[in-house]
Parts: sequence; structure tokens; C-alpha cells
Amino acid sequence: MLTEAPFTGCTPAMEDMDIVLAYRKHQHATCFQLLYDRYAGKVYSKAVTMLHKESEAEDATQEIFTKIFLSLGKFEGQAKFSTWVYSITYNLCIDKIRRTKRSRELFATELEDPPDKIEEVPDEALMTMQISELRYVLSKLTEAERTLLLMKYKDGVKIKTIASLLGKTESAVKMQLKRIKEKAKRIHDLQFAPTI
Repeated sequence: MLTEAPFTGCTPAMEDMDIVLAYRKHQHATCFQLLYDRYAGKVYSKAVTMLHKESEAEDATQEIFTKIFLSLGKFEGQAKFSTWVYSITYNLCIDKIRRTKRSRELFATELEDPPDKIEEVPDEALMTMQISELRYVLSKLTEAERTLLLMKYKDGVKIKTIASLLGKTESAVKMQLKRIKEKAKRIHDLQFAPTI
């Protein structure tokens, strides 16, 4: 009679999805600890970027991992595990910002009638700014605008994923990004354009 070998735990060499499946099957704490160790730093870093306070980011990180722990059974692997973790992190931080500011207009619905033509600002216009200039420009944007730019250009989140996170169409996200880039360029040019 064949018996299943005893479960010896998860190892750092395992892929995320293998760890998730092993955790689901055996409910072994080592598996969840591995996922926590792998992602806690990234989650905390993103929370600090969005919430601007280390204490709030620490609380958010704990909340996020509680949510991940409770939802691990529902994760089916349609997206990468890292994308799923990012989505939970982003949504929880946005909820915290909304509660703090008591503002429902953080991501205001785009106008139904977009302007006839918005001049496309090339990505290089943002990428070639000096760090100090970029910091200044970002500080002049709204929380929503700053977060959207950082998601796209710092974190490399795809338009499709951003649209899904925000509950918007891809074209609405593209239009919003276009407007934010134009605004960022205007802010930059007003502050840093060489004077003759």
C-alpha cells in the first residue's frame, strides 16, 4: 500500500504559485511565512510611498497580509501572485487615503466630453527630468495623479491592470495618463524652463 510522503514544508526555491498550492493543501505556516518574507518589504515600500507615514505603512502592511492570508484560498493564479499582492496593497492604501481625506473625488470620473486634442507628451519628457525636478513636479500633482504616474512608470504596471484596479476602461486610463503627463510637463516647464 502506497502512502503519501509526509509534507516537509515549502522552500525558498519554490515558485509563488507552488507555495500557494502547498499552503492550501497542507496549511503549513512555513509556506505563508515564505510568501510574507518574499513580499513584505515590497508591500511596506509601496505603502510608505502612498501613505507617506511609516507608522501607517506598518499598519497597512499588517492589514494587507491579513487580507492575503484570508483570501489565499480564492487566488486562482489568473494573474501573477505579485500582481495580486500589488492589487490588494494598492486598493487598501487607496481606501485608507479616501478615509483619511474623506474625499470621494480621489479618482474623479473623467469628463464625458474630452477636449478635441491633447498633445501627447513623450515618456522621455518625464524620464529625462532631474531627480530633484521630478520630486518637485510630483509634489505638485494630486495624490491620484502621482499614484497613477508611479504605478505606470516606477512600478511598470500595465494599462490593462491599472484599468482593472480602478474599474475604468483602458482608453480612460490612457487619457488620464496623457492629461497627467501634460500637467507634469507644464509644472516642470513653469518652474525649470531656462530664462533668457
